[in-house]
Amino acid sequence: MEPLLQINDLHVSAGGREILHGVAIDASEGSVHAIMGPNGSGKSTLANALLGNPSLTVTSGSIRLHGEDVTLWPPDARAKAGMFLAFQHPEAIPGVSVLQFLRQAMSERKGEDVSVLEVRLEMMEWMDRLGMDPSFGERHLNDGFSGGERKRNEILQMALLDPELAVLDETDSGLDIDALRVVARGVQAVREERPSLSVLLITHHTDVLSQLSPDRVHVLVDGRIVAEGGADLADELERTGYEAWRT
Repeated sequence: MEPLLQINDLHVSAGGREILHGVAIDASEGSVHAIMGPNGSGKSTLANALLGNPSLTVTSGSIRLHGEDVTLWPPDARAKAGMFLAFQHPEAIPGVSVLQFLRQAMSERKGEDVSVLEVRLEMMEWMDRLGMDPSFGERHLNDGFSGGERKRNEILQMALLDPELAVLDETDSGLDIDALRVVARGVQAVREERPSLSVLLITHHTDVLSQLSPDRVHVLVDGRIVAEGGADLADELERTGYEAWRT
């Protein structure tokens, strides 16, 4: 069976400097892949390149979704096709409620107008499952949210937008252990509801991996995949660090 996601020899530059040097990853439907590496290794660049951040330039290689080359697609086209990015630092949008944002995003994803009632009912169901206060939907998007609230809001978006591929860019960043477990349980709840969802989890911590049990771990150092393996590779990194793979 053809992989859901194929990253083929991907080279990515920003400001004239190459950051990713030939990254290659295949991910099948329903799989969890962890991308680990030290700060500055190119993890967030990879996440943003996958979703088409215009500040980045793919100089060679390709990104394929269900075999279709999406390398040059704009971000909105990738989102409509089922690609989702949970940001490391989600932006606040004063004046736009969570409900309004989700209605617009869901309408774009489905290609048809979605009613406020439909969004509200689905949102309330998922907020209950994620342990979120029901009033959350009326608040302005990420405005005044704590770090944990912002990350749970990203998981709420992932649940309602029903993507095929979710790229989680350091969703565990800045969270204490309790908040991390809440977010990990939220990701697991979405995966249980939609078992075909593939997750690309970008992190440099092993705590979240113990919650999500990756099928494959990829070590990214200085813009290159330097090692790949099963979940035990993450345990090895916890013991030894990245020094052995630094150039």
